[in-house]
Amino acid sequence: MKTSFNLGRVFGIPLRLHYTWFFIFVLMAAWLIASPMSGAYVLWHRIVLGIASTLLLFVSITAHELVHCLVAVKNGIPVKGITLFVFGGVSQIAKEASHPRTEILVAIVGPLASVAIACIFLGASFLLAEPVATVAQWLAYINGLMALFNLIPGFPLDGGRVLRAVIWLRTDSYMRGTRIATLSGRVIGYVIVAGGIIFMFVTNQWIGGLWLAFIGWFLETAATISYRQASLQDALRSCTVRDIMIEARYLRLAIAPPEASLERLVQDHILQTGRRSLIVGKDGKFEGIVTVRDVKKISQQRWGTTSVRDIMTPRDELRTAHPQQNALSLVEQMDAGNTSEVPVLKGEKIIGMVARDNLDQRVRVRTELKM
Repeated sequence: MKTSFNLGRVFGIPLRLHYTWFFIFVLMAAWLIASPMSGAYVLWHRIVLGIASTLLLFVSITAHELVHCLVAVKNGIPVKGITLFVFGGVSQIAKEASHPRTEILVAIVGPLASVAIACIFLGASFLLAEPVATVAQWLAYINGLMALFNLIPGFPLDGGRVLRAVIWLRTDSYMRGTRIATLSGRVIGYVIVAGGIIFMFVTNQWIGGLWLAFIGWFLETAATISYRQASLQDALRSCTVRDIMIEARYLRLAIAPPEASLERLVQDHILQTGRRSLIVGKDGKFEGIVTVRDVKKISQQRWGTTSVRDIMTPRDELRTAHPQQNALSLVEQMDAGNTSEVPVLKGEKIIGMVARDNLDQRVRVRTELKM
């Protein structure tokens, strides 16, 4: 199921819209249309103000994330894109900073951008006539709040990233900084959840309280997930591809012969393994990859007469790995290329495969066994 829509590129950075964005857009616009900010204007004036204010808010959020991305790219950190969704925007940075000072720089520019945007809207509010001046004042207030919220010292917020970088700089331990910053993020998340519940019962404003509690829950969840990802990356630094790959002897049904028909491919390999992507090879020699998506492009009536070789993606167009390659560098390449599986070759011979769907589990087992 497609969950996001491409909006194009800004300074070469892909911009996407998650389907949850439409929910918050409608909710925010409706709230603004009904709020006192709209004053005594006629309905169509209030609708225009509400929609324009909401669109400008998301332009501000995009600018906040775009600044993060531009500074990251300038410092040699690849960026996959920006996605706007229910809670705002997320910069999809392919790997973490290699130095704490770079981490501080990439993190702090976001809140600084929000402060600058708030100042621009505040200045504009003194120059514009009503009702546009009121919209500008509201946007200045929201961007100011956004800057303050992002400075909260809890990972993965910008303030949490600064906290991690400072601890990293002082202790020379990336994981210690991550552990403390994510613990801070989880605690702050729980505090916000509790504050939202108390707010509901004290003020009887159930929507505001639920929204606050939901933000706290989101922060706690994001902090937990971020720590798991950081732990995985830390474990991968000391691993080679050989350590994390599935060996070829366990991939018998996941390796399809190139001369096999699609009918045999589906019956003997795809349905037997449940895999959506299979290696194509013969006598241990890697020739390409075939996916369920490739098969679906061919009508079922032609499966018996169409071979795997006819529809596969050949080796020359694919990313491959070698067994002594650093595991973290490979995973970062997989992230950057949005690849879920990479064959591991020794010369021309297939010796294994790195698959994202069980990578986390394999690394954690190795860590538990201290291997």
